[in-house]
Amino acid sequence: MTKTAFLRPRSAPAESLESLAGLLREWLPLQRWFAGKDRPVTDLGVLSTTELFPGCLHVLVLAAHGGVPAPGGATPAGDCYQLLLGVRERPSPRLGKALIGTVRDGLLAGLTVYDALQDPRAAQLLLERLRRPGTAGPLHFEGDPAHEVPAGLVPRLLKAEQSNSSLVYGDEYILKVFRRIQPGVNPDLEVPGALARQGCHRVPAPVAWLRTTHPFKATLGVLQPYLRNAADGWTLALDALASGDDFTAQAHDLGRATADVHLALSSAFPVGAPGENGQTAAAMTERLTAAAHAVPALQPYVPGLRGAFAALATCDAGPPAQRIHGDLHLGQVLRAGREWFVIDFEGEPSRPLSERRSAHSPVRDIAGMLRSFDYAARQRRPWRPEWARRCREAYCAGYAARAGWDPRKKHGLLRAYETDRAVYEVLYEARHRPDWLPVPMAAIERLAVRGD
Repeated sequence: MTKTAFLRPRSAPAESLESLAGLLREWLPLQRWFAGKDRPVTDLGVLSTTELFPGCLHVLVLAAHGGVPAPGGATPAGDCYQLLLGVRERPSPRLGKALIGTVRDGLLAGLTVYDALQDPRAAQLLLERLRRPGTAGPLHFEGDPAHEVPAGLVPRLLKAEQSNSSLVYGDEYILKVFRRIQPGVNPDLEVPGALARQGCHRVPAPVAWLRTTHPFKATLGVLQPYLRNAADGWTLALDALASGDDFTAQAHDLGRATADVHLALSSAFPVGAPGENGQTAAAMTERLTAAAHAVPALQPYVPGLRGAFAALATCDAGPPAQRIHGDLHLGQVLRAGREWFVIDFEGEPSRPLSERRSAHSPVRDIAGMLRSFDYAARQRRPWRPEWARRCREAYCAGYAARAGWDPRKKHGLLRAYETDRAVYEVLYEARHRPDWLPVPMAAIERLAVRGD
């Protein structure tokens, strides 16, 4: 009997993988999708282990952190992460960077463990599980019965930086495997499914998905059609800047596409009353206070930024609160032919799932896209603020033409939401990409001093 024989049961006790804790404690913080890079991992516990197929384990782990406050002042107990771990007696040289290490003791002693999503064979077997509805312990493989996914599609792991892991199969489908798991239905399954039922063509519909019922109910992954020959808005914008081309026509169309999605969302989900600006302003101010504590460079601008939030408390309430994208920027849209498509409805992964699934002002999405034009314009010197200004104007005009109201006429709302987004960007860049910090800081200076 080989050492991997214990993998035969559908579910293994968590204790059987405790010997992995040392390896994972070193490996997890090095991953792009690990959210706690600024907080030491003080403990690592295995919440669930399930055999997907021989030699591959599905694992949920809880990474506990020290007492460094998170944005908003709360100190989280820890974060749950989803891992697909390959286990071999002899490592293969082709696994390369997928290798996690060799276990020294316990039931896995002497076995090599690696990230199975980087193994083409494991990725193909994962698709086979998704093609056929069924269960494996607490894992449920489900799908749209009207859509049949073909067999034998060759997988490739996308290398782009992101907070999850994505596999493309035969340029026909894309599987997003969520890494940081929270209880509840993930919006990246819930929203595209609801929009598909509304007949909204701008969002690819889910065809299969994976969820768990233990240690809590949660969405683990979603398979959707892959838009081949499509380019993301970020790449298109940078190409236009590099070539000296105008991007206003594309920005105008993108504004219309955003309004289409917002209109479909308002039909698919309940719409609330206009936002309570006083509460919104208070929440934004609280986030600013926490961010300024974490990033001292923000502190000189705090009075001016608070002014933007104070003005929000007294301005027009704006459009009704509704479900929105939640993290809209140029990297979340694709252009195929002459059409724009919107993807990745997960929202900001750092925010609680309940908040991401609640209703918000659509101005929040608009502000996110306006900030993205500014990011693009500052990717190379000389900076191109005029290019960003023209794109922002065109985008708002396109949105107004389709939605029936003009974001530019909601100046107080738009300034507050753009300021809140810039504060979030400062915190993100300081933690993950310090070299990019000058980009949102330039917007902070503009919004605080000039009030634009």
